[in-house]
Amino acid sequence: MALDSYVTLGRSGLRISPFTLGTMTFGEDHGWGTSPAESKDILAAYLERGGNSIDTANIYTNGHSEKIIGDYIAGKGSLRDRVVIGTKFFGNLYAKDPNGGGAGRKGIVQQLENSLRRLQTDYVDIYWLHNFDPVTPVEETMRTLDDLVASGKVRYIGFSDVPAWRTAEAATLAQFRGWAPIVALQLEYSLLERSSEGELIPLAQAKGMGVLPWSPLKSGFLSGKYSSARTGPVDTARSALVGTPSQSDYVVIDALNEIAAEVGASPAAVALNWVNNRPGITSTLVGARRLAQLETNLDAFAVTLTDAQRATLDEVSAPTLNFPAENNRTLAAMLAFAGATVDGQETIVSPLLQASATRY
Repeated sequence: MALDSYVTLGRSGLRISPFTLGTMTFGEDHGWGTSPAESKDILAAYLERGGNSIDTANIYTNGHSEKIIGDYIAGKGSLRDRVVIGTKFFGNLYAKDPNGGGAGRKGIVQQLENSLRRLQTDYVDIYWLHNFDPVTPVEETMRTLDDLVASGKVRYIGFSDVPAWRTAEAATLAQFRGWAPIVALQLEYSLLERSSEGELIPLAQAKGMGVLPWSPLKSGFLSGKYSSARTGPVDTARSALVGTPSQSDYVVIDALNEIAAEVGASPAAVALNWVNNRPGITSTLVGARRLAQLETNLDAFAVTLTDAQRATLDEVSAPTLNFPAENNRTLAAMLAFAGATVDGQETIVSPLLQASATRY
């Protein structure tokens, strides 16, 4: 597999790279990002390797991320039509403007126009709702997005960090009304964060949505910088923002480091390979503050894990999902006589249930 091993995004005809370039670090506005010059070098390296999917948001470095991408693409002729650009709306960049963000019609339209201006383009390929808006009626949000698709300013719609119940409500409404569908979800997913296996990923699989995991290295915890045997501070400018691993995190981190040593790869490459090969995953969001970090991340394509190594990573990182996933596993035997599966696992009928199942 490589960056040009394109995959379709959910139930759509849009083809994207198996790794999407995340650009949250583009721009130094927050004190720890990447300069515009090196950001453009990262963009160039990603595209030269065959990558075609770029992800940003209106609030990333206060809009500077979008501006950097726009400046780079604008000077490259027909490149705009060769790449897939996704950006997000919800965050409010304008103090004292109550309609500057959110998921209402006025806010959405305003945010899109500002993103198009910064990106120096007349359309975005994927427009993502960046968060849950508990105030705005979901039909207002979905109808507005459908109008933007009809206008040609948006090609596809995605949801990022929205609860499963609200995503299902919006998807059902759009299907019923004949509006543009939600083709993909963005969600946090890594060896240290697997709670989305409970509802969001099964929802995406059931509704034909693509899944783009963000923070697959858990804010750098899985990058190889950390180990329970290593003492002293880690040299990272984001430590004050993201904190440090917990004791339970180190159980996973140490297992990852050990397997990385076995296969002769970086822990980051192994962690990314694990994420990208999980059920339901379409394209993993990879970011980099330095060009060398991007190259390390792309090494994940060359990693080959044995079944035993994958099983070790699966086991050591196994999440506690609670309801409904764990309850479904408990009820699995009652479904077995109908040939049901739970999360792709075949169910087993207990002797007692097998005997009683033939009574009716």
